[in-house]
Amino acid sequence: MRIGLIALLHESNTFAHDRTTWDCFQRDILVSGSEVLTRFMKAHHEMGGFIHGLQAAHAQAVGVFAARALPSGTITKEAFDRLIDQMLSRLKQAGPLDGILVAPHGATVAENHSDADGTWLAEVRRVVGPEMPIMGTLDPHANLSAEMVAATNALLAYQTNPHVDQHQRGVQAAEMIARTIRGEISPKQAAAFPSLAISIERQCSQESPAREFLADMENTRQSQALLDASFFYGFPYADVKEMGAAVLCIADDNAPLAQVVANELGDKLWEHREGTLGTYCDVFTAVQRAQKLDGPVCLLEMGDNIGAGSAAKATWIAHALLKEKACHAFVAICDPMAVSKAKDAGAGASVHLSVGGLPSEIDGDPLTEVFEVMSVHSGRFTEDAPRHGGKTEFDMGPTAIVRAANGLTVQLTTHRTAPWSLGQLTHCGLDPAAFQIIVAKGVNAPLAAYNDVCPHFIRVDTPGTTTANMERLAYSHRRTPMYPFERETTSISYQ
Repeated sequence: MRIGLIALLHESNTFAHDRTTWDCFQRDILVSGSEVLTRFMKAHHEMGGFIHGLQAAHAQAVGVFAARALPSGTITKEAFDRLIDQMLSRLKQAGPLDGILVAPHGATVAENHSDADGTWLAEVRRVVGPEMPIMGTLDPHANLSAEMVAATNALLAYQTNPHVDQHQRGVQAAEMIARTIRGEISPKQAAAFPSLAISIERQCSQESPAREFLADMENTRQSQALLDASFFYGFPYADVKEMGAAVLCIADDNAPLAQVVANELGDKLWEHREGTLGTYCDVFTAVQRAQKLDGPVCLLEMGDNIGAGSAAKATWIAHALLKEKACHAFVAICDPMAVSKAKDAGAGASVHLSVGGLPSEIDGDPLTEVFEVMSVHSGRFTEDAPRHGGKTEFDMGPTAIVRAANGLTVQLTTHRTAPWSLGQLTHCGLDPAAFQIIVAKGVNAPLAAYNDVCPHFIRVDTPGTTTANMERLAYSHRRTPMYPFERETTSISYQ
């Protein structure tokens, strides 16, 4: 068996100001042909899972195309068209294939295609024809669409959030496509789409209500002898009609069963909709609580969630730490100009900096202080353990560690860097356990790394393009009615 591997991964925040360009993919992953296999062979990622799963099935993995960019704004038309052109060109050059394993994110939006994943999956289907198996994985933050379901034979969502099972799900997808090609099974999938948007604050798979729903879904999968079942939280920061929760079930040669079970699970999710509403802790309450707990306490800055496309410049919590005289605290802020000034001043120097923020309600006011420059670093580090996103290599760009008079430690980075690895601190000679408070610009993703050192986590309600309170966002294209925006809506599902 020769199985082609294709990935296009981007979580698109349509409320973010900056657009995602071709260069954004070049800075992360943009490879084709044999380079796909080289890049992912050792990765804690579904693409690595595809490769290893196919090896176990005595099938040949054929690298076709892979692109990934850090979550950010809508992809430009120019970049998306170029990505698809290159993907399809490489696919046509791949030679005879028996199947395709795909890794879309599921919440990708381009200027010219609001359901970008449905678009490129349909294009792949058009090229290979209706008979070839196309299977793969999706991020559970996907805004699943009917187009994605129609273009593929089977899609498996990661089951953990933080996402630490990507490799495992990739292996399972590879096993499923191998069994399909051998004629052992015939996967049929169906989805249900309740009119429900789930707060990002309630999306951790180890906490209620996701924990209980995932357990119920697995029990249902086993009792109904399904091949697989997936739960999608949805990605609330994409203003598209597909935005929202979904359930996808896969049965062996039994599409009606898959649909019936998907609808039943969608109805159960709807029945417990009140549990999906977020709870919100304000900045000063969070800082005051954190000072009284055994440290390190991780303050999760939800409004500046880099993993959902924010700018990494917010200063709301940093200002509160200064005002509350919270010593032994750490925060990272992306500010290339401040890095340059600190680097020019050199370690040991005192320098007046205006850090992060904007004079607006989104990111807060700049943090204007005299800082001591503690050290300067390359910003490159690696992560060996499975962490959120399966990412193993990080590049913050030139990075400076500066300290305010009250002891607040600020990491200034040139590039936005999601807090998915403690290497972000240890690379710079910082001991995470030495801080009373660590600010992580995320919601659930940082837990996979910071659980190792932080006994307490507090999710903090801050403004921004990733605000946890979806009702603050000005949607123009979402479905209506939809809970919680229209609280009196009845359950609506479509297939």
